[in-house]
Formats: sequence, structure tokens, C-alpha cells
Amino acid sequence: MIFSNSLHSHEAERISPASPPLRTFIIGLAVLLVVASIFRSLDLYRELFDLQLYDQQFLFPMIGIGLLLTFVHVPYNYGKREKAVPWYDWLAGFGGLAACIYLSANYARLADEVVYQPFDAVFCAIIILFLCAEGLRRTVGMVLLLVLVFFILFGVAGEYIPGRLQGQAIEFGDLVTYLTFDTNALMGLPTKIVTTVVVAFLLMASLMQRSGAGEFLNDIAISLMGRYRGGAAKVAITASSLFGSISGSTVANVMSTGAITIPLMKRGGYSNTSAGAIEAVASTGGQLMPPVMGAVAFLMAEDLEVEYKVVAIAALVPSFLYYVGLFVQADLEAAREGISRVDEELIPKFWTVLRQGWIFIIPFAILIVGLFWLNFEPEEAALDGCVALIVLGLAFGYKGRRMSLKDIFWSVAETGVLVIDLVMIGAAVGMIIGILAKSGLGFALTLVLSQLGEGNFGLLLVLAAVVCIILGMGMPTIGVYVLVAALVAPSMIEVGVTPMAAHMYVLYFGMLSFITPPIAIAAFAAAKLADSHPMSTGWAATRFGWSAFVIPVLFVFSPSLLLDGTPLELIHDVGTAVAGVWLVSIAIVGYFRRLLTGIQRTAFTVAGFLLLFPSGAFDLAVWTDVAGGALGAIILFREFTVSKKITPQNT
Repeated sequence: MIFSNSLHSHEAERISPASPPLRTFIIGLAVLLVVASIFRSLDLYRELFDLQLYDQQFLFPMIGIGLLLTFVHVPYNYGKREKAVPWYDWLAGFGGLAACIYLSANYARLADEVVYQPFDAVFCAIIILFLCAEGLRRTVGMVLLLVLVFFILFGVAGEYIPGRLQGQAIEFGDLVTYLTFDTNALMGLPTKIVTTVVVAFLLMASLMQRSGAGEFLNDIAISLMGRYRGGAAKVAITASSLFGSISGSTVANVMSTGAITIPLMKRGGYSNTSAGAIEAVASTGGQLMPPVMGAVAFLMAEDLEVEYKVVAIAALVPSFLYYVGLFVQADLEAAREGISRVDEELIPKFWTVLRQGWIFIIPFAILIVGLFWLNFEPEEAALDGCVALIVLGLAFGYKGRRMSLKDIFWSVAETGVLVIDLVMIGAAVGMIIGILAKSGLGFALTLVLSQLGEGNFGLLLVLAAVVCIILGMGMPTIGVYVLVAALVAPSMIEVGVTPMAAHMYVLYFGMLSFITPPIAIAAFAAAKLADSHPMSTGWAATRFGWSAFVIPVLFVFSPSLLLDGTPLELIHDVGTAVAGVWLVSIAIVGYFRRLLTGIQRTAFTVAGFLLLFPSGAFDLAVWTDVAGGALGAIILFREFTVSKKITPQNT
């Protein structure tokens, strides 16, 4: 009874504006989805009920709950359900749940018989696949649905396509049962990761906000960066990078941290467009930054068959360079436009913030220790962090505000609603991967791209980048990575790119779709908060995030930027890369200690790109570093000399 009244509260209405009875049903389903995930992650089904479940017997009901939640919560024309659920949505939702429960209950028998295409397996498979496609349209939109439909049509008719991409002949019944039952399809890694790892990290992100940990991180960012020129932008970059790594969603990061940082930047003097672009780029980078990388790191570790910490270590330098480029541009734009620090009354004292909230360092320490040293499963480490957040939030809170039991309940409910689109995405991506495997398209595509790469490696890199950006449009982080890793990474590995570099390459360019027009969902979300033109914000975000277009190319040619090399190589290559990013960022902004002419900007650009090439990228690459360093030193010395009479601004 403790939550009975709160089911009609503002929190409940924020989750669902539907009528009270329907809202209660939606919230109940959302809580059930999260609790079921926690039980699986902690192996409580076996320990408490002595249930020995196949993975598929867990995944089918999770998809069924996700389908029912989708059809009662999300109407046919998108948005949140406000009116009564029509009969056909009830039929679809409960029909999908029933089909999933039937397959779960009869899985042991059907797993042996599915090769003979029994009627009940085919019938349930058709229902589930069709409803997953419609659920995908409602939650994510038409972009990924069209991609899914394209691949399904290829699976059905691929044998009639001439040329090297011709697919194998597949019976319809064989195709639908394969896509539904096989561990390379719907029952594969994407669905498993979404229903365990992603749920745990989304829950942790929600608890951070309600326990006070999120506000603590934001206050730390303001106290550290607010006193410098362009402090508002530096606060946005710092806060979004910290929160974005945990949240698992770029758009969620933009909407949560951006609601605070974008108005702060606008008040500080940044234009609406620049404020939105900086927040979009900073939030996108959070998905590329260890320790969590928006849960993509765990998928990548599974794909590469390496420990999670290997992926996290490899991602350190590229993400650092990404933020160096963004930070330098935000700083120099502030100098060029005369944007000063954050107002003093808005800046808390660092030691005061630390004294009030230092306890919230503990959950992050537990998470990192569990992942890196104790080798816990990702979901187990995240749930340990959740327990720490709950204990600390209930016992201490932040700034005198403690978390309540209701806050824990609403964190669970909010997580269950937030994850439904990811459940649909995981199902869709699993089906696409299944078609690639069953039809032979995956092998054929790898062969075609690798043959192109043998003749022109540069062309392969360009094609791979373009394909990743296009495929990533409009999709969340996990969907982007899984899709491009299945379609593009194998061809790069085939022509000699190291597996780690290939997967990082496709991840970076897939994520760039978030800030690259025409469908730059992070930039468009930030533009809404900044009251700026979406396309203008997208192009500005592309400029601020320029380094992400270059860094992946560099680590493909030299693994030293993925921390694979001797200590001397790493020190040299990382140092010259930082200097190169700094010089090119100066050229892009067009300001150093004064406005730069076209010739000066060209000189900075040339020096920067010469320094960016790692020493192992090609023969004589060391000499490009020497030339870039010499040119950079000359132009910097000249700028300091010429502008020595100009009083430097606070930096």
C-alpha cells in the first residue's frame, strides 16, 4: 500500500499520461520487466526457486513483456498513450506475450523439432516477428524498420539477386523459425545484453539522478570549470562526459544534463546554435568514453572474445583526443567572442561540494573495481553500484535531501519504460544478424568490401565510414554498434585491420550519425532545448566533433593510439596526437591570441595534421611529426611574439 497513492502522482503522470487504471498497468509491467532482469542477472531463479532455465526460456518472456508494454504504452501514431487502448493493441500485446510464453514453456521440445518446422513453432514465430517489427516502428520510427524490412525481403528473395551478393534459397518456414529460435538471431547477443546489462546500467543512471549523485557530478563540474573563460561550455563538456558514459543513451544524456548546461551556456554568451552543438557533441562522446561506454564496451568484448577491460583500455586515448578537440574549440570560441566565466553566485565551492557528496564516489569505485579487478559480469557490477546508490541515497542523500523508498520504486518503473525501445531494437538487430548468417549475405558483403579494400584500402575506409553513418541514423547507441559491427567490421578485419581497431572504427563512425546531418538525433534534441535551428546545430556539432572523423583513421593505421605498443611509442604518438588536435582546433575556430587570417589557419591545419600521423602509420611517418612539430613551433612562436602587447585573456 505504500505506493498506492503515488501511482496517481506527478511521477506516474510523467511516465505515462494515461488514465489511472491503465497507468497502473503500464507501471506494473515496467517494474516486472526490470525485476525479471535483476533476477536473471543475479541468478535468483535458480537460487530461490531451483529453476534451471535456458537463456532462451528467459529471453522469450522478456520480449513478450516488452511487446505488451509497447502496445499498451505507445499508440499507433507514436508518443505516449493518453487515451484508452484500442482492442487491436490489446490483442497484439497479449498475443505477443502468449506466443513468447508458449515458446518458452515448450522450448526444450521445440528446440529439437524446429528443424522440421512444426506448425506451432512457425505460427508463434510469425506472430512474434511481425509484432516486433510493428513495435520497432512505434518506439524507434521508420528508419530501422525499413532497414529490417530490406533484410527480411533479401532473406526471402535473395536467391533471385544476380551477382556476388546473391543469397541462398530459404524456405519461408525455415527462415521465420531460424530468426526466432537461433542464438545468432532473435535469441542472440543483442537481446541478451539489452535485457540484462543495459537494464542494470539504465537503472544505475536513474538512481544517480534520484539519489543526488547526478547533481553531485554536475556541481563538481561547475566548481572545477565555472571560473574559467567559457566556463559554462566546459561545465557542459565535463558533466556530459561523466554522465554519458553511464547513461547508455546520447539523447537521454542531452535531455538530462542539457536541460541545465544549455541555458547556462546561453546566459554565458554562447549562441543558441553553439550551445546546442557543444552539448550534443559532449553527450555523444560519453558513449565513447570508458569505463562504461554506454554498455557498448560489453558487446564489443563479447564480439572480440576479450575481457571487458581490454576494450576499455583501448578506448582511453581516442576518447581523450575527442574531448581535447571539443574542449579547445569551446575555450577558443569563448576567447574570440569574449565569453567569460560562470556567474560567481552559481559556482559552488569545490571542497564544499566534495564534503557534501564525496560518498557518491563509492558507487563508481564499486563499479570500476568490479569490472576491472574482480572480473564481475557487467550487470552484476552495475547492480552492486545500484545497491550502493540506494544505501547512500537513503542514509545520507545530497545537500540534506535524502532519497525515499518511492524514489527507488520510480527509478525501477522509469527504467522499465525507457528500455522498451531498446528491447525492440535488440530484437530487430538480432533478426538482421540472423538473416546475414542464414542467407550468406554477411559473407558476401565481407568478400565484396574486402576485395575493394585489397585494391584501394583508402576507398574501403571511406565506404565503411559512409555506411556506418548511414546505418546509424536515428538509432540508439547499442543498435548502431551491433548493426555496423556485423555488416562492416568483418571486411576490415579481412584486409588486415586488427579486430580491435576495426570494431572501434565502426563504432566511432556509427556514433557520428548522432551529430551528422541530415538525421543527427543528438544535435536535434539539443537544438530543441537551445531553441536553435536543428540543421544549423547539426552542422555546428559536426565542426565541434571534427576529431572523431580523423581519429579512427589514425588508429586503423597505427594501434599505438589504442595503447598497443611499447611505452616510448605510446608516449610519442599520444603526445603528438594531442598537439595535432590542438593545432587543428585552433585553425577551425580561427582564433588563438587574436583572429587568424586564412594563411595562418592553413599553417595551423598543416602543422596539426602532420603531427596527427602516428609514427607507425607508414614509413617515414616520424619525419611528418618532425615537420609538423617544427612548423607548429614556428607559428606559435610568431603568434606569441606578434601578440605580446595584447593582454592575454584569462585561460
